[in-house]
Amino acid sequence: MQSTATAVETVPFLDLKTMHAPLMADIRREIDSVIDSHAFALGPAVEQFERAFADYCGTKHCVGLNSGTSAVHLALICAGVQPGDEVITTPFTWISTCWAISYIGAVPVFVDIDPQTYCLDAAQIEQAITAKTKAVMPVHLYGHPADMEPIVKLAREFNLAVIEDAAQAHGACYQRRTCGSLGDVAAFSFYPGKNLGAFGEAGAVVTDNAEWADRARALRDHAQEGRHNHAELGFNFRMDGIQAAVLSVKLRRLDQWNGHRRRVAGWYEQQLRDVSGVFPPTPTEWAEPVWHIYAAQHHERDALRAHLNEHHIQSGVHYPKPIHLQPAYAHLGYRKGTFPEAEALARRQLSLPMFPDMTEAQVTRVAEAIRSFGT
Repeated sequence: MQSTATAVETVPFLDLKTMHAPLMADIRREIDSVIDSHAFALGPAVEQFERAFADYCGTKHCVGLNSGTSAVHLALICAGVQPGDEVITTPFTWISTCWAISYIGAVPVFVDIDPQTYCLDAAQIEQAITAKTKAVMPVHLYGHPADMEPIVKLAREFNLAVIEDAAQAHGACYQRRTCGSLGDVAAFSFYPGKNLGAFGEAGAVVTDNAEWADRARALRDHAQEGRHNHAELGFNFRMDGIQAAVLSVKLRRLDQWNGHRRRVAGWYEQQLRDVSGVFPPTPTEWAEPVWHIYAAQHHERDALRAHLNEHHIQSGVHYPKPIHLQPAYAHLGYRKGTFPEAEALARRQLSLPMFPDMTEAQVTRVAEAIRSFGT
C-alpha cells in the first residue's frame, strides 16, 4: 500500500539559496567581469567595494581583507598594540576576537557582559584597566551594538584605542550612528552566513585614520613599499576580486535584508513574550540591531533544541563555552564562576532561525513548537 504521509518541510536556520536567487544574474555578471580582467587578488573590484563599504559605514577608509580574523589582527596592529600589551574585551564572543590578540603576543583581559545586550559591560571596564592596557575591544554581538558612549569616554580618559569587533553588525546602529564608525578602527567579517556575506572568506578594516588605513593596505600585501621592498613583517591578507564583486552586489540589498530581519525579530517577540521559560532578547532604546543571530534563552536549552529538531526546526548555539574557559586560554588563569553573566548565557543561549526571507508562518511554527515543549 502506498503511503499517504506528507513530508514536513524543515524550517532552516539560514536560507542562503533563497536569499541569493534574485541576485544571481547580477552576481554572475560581476564575477565574469573579474574573470575577464584577470584581477583576482585585489584590483578594481576590491577598490570599488572598499569605496562603497566605507561610505556605507560612514568612515573615510575601508581596507578589504581575506577574513574577519585578519581584520581584527590588522586593526590591533594599526592601533599600536604590541607584545605584552593588554586588550580588554568580552569572554563571550567567537574565539577569533581573542586569536587576533594572541597572534600579536598581547594578552586578552576579560570583562563580563551586560545581561541585556550580551555585549561588554561598560560599567566594569575601568576596574580592569592596568598600566599595560593598550586598547578596549567591544564586540557588537549578534548584531546588537555595545554601549559605545561610556566605552569611548573611558578610553579617551585613559588614552586607550577603541577597536570595534563588528563582525556580526553590518548596518547596526548605535544612537543613529553606524557600527564601524564609533571607535578608532573597526573589523568586519564577510563569512558567507553573515548579514553581508561573501561566497567564501573575506573581511575588512574601516577607519577615519588615513595613516592606519595606509598601513593596513601595506600589511595585507606583505608590507610592501614599492615592489619587492618590504618595510616590516607583513601578511598575505589580500581580498580577492571575486569576493569583492559578490559583496558589491549584495551590499545594495543589505538595508532591505536587515529591515526584514527586524520584522522577523518583531514577530518572534510578539509570539514568545508570554511563553513560560523562554526569554527572547530585548534591544535597548539606543540600539538598532540587525539580528545576525536571534538569541533566545531557556534553562533547558539542550532539551528544547532536541524538541525543535523533532519538529523539523533547525537551531544553533552561539556559544556554548566562553573563551575564558576554553583550553587554549587556560594559561590566563580564569576559573569557572569568574564571569557569571557570560557563563549563564552560555548555558541558556539558543539561536532560533533568522534570515531575510523568513516568513511569519515559519516564525509561528517555531513559536508553536517552543510553546509545546514540556506539555
